[in-house]
Amino acid sequence: MARVKFLCDADRCIECNACVTACKNEHEVPWGINRRRVVTINDGKPGERSVSMACMHCTDAPCAAVCPVSCFYTTADGVVLHSKDLCIGCGYCFYACPFGAPQYPKVGNFGSRGKMDKCTYCAGGPEADSTPAEYAKYGANRLAEGKLPICAEMCSTKSLLAGDGAIIAEIYKERVMKRGYGSGMWRWKTAYADSPTG
Repeated sequence: MARVKFLCDADRCIECNACVTACKNEHEVPWGINRRRVVTINDGKPGERSVSMACMHCTDAPCAAVCPVSCFYTTADGVVLHSKDLCIGCGYCFYACPFGAPQYPKVGNFGSRGKMDKCTYCAGGPEADSTPAEYAKYGANRLAEGKLPICAEMCSTKSLLAGDGAIIAEIYKERVMKRGYGSGMWRWKTAYADSPTG
């Protein structure tokens, strides 16, 4: 099975937030939770860049390493998911994640924030595929339907890519060759410990 990955090409992102809106609508994400967000670096200055950020489904996920109840698991295709039934809301995963992906419905002390929520790569959760129980906790399971994550499908500039890591790497290599530089790849090595450009 292919190892799925995300790549946000910062040279193409126009900060339209279509990825954010699509995610919230597809999964009926509660108010205050953002599974995906667009961050602008050097806003209004030369070199300004926008980056679509969410859980990168890391090869060696730091969130899973620090979870005291082992609620995280990785699927055969590399998607890092979690069980809301096991989560105790401690917040360790939030502090360990270099992307700020884990989100909580409430602000509070240890255990009072509620169950953690994060990007599921549109792969649902541990419940049976495409059931009402899975949708209520984790949102739509587009992967079970053979679809890509909605955020990447809705990206009008194709800045946000999702799918087989090898195919994404090839697409990015073609862009680098055409542009003549490759600085648009954001935090790939942090998440996957390899380089898409070879």
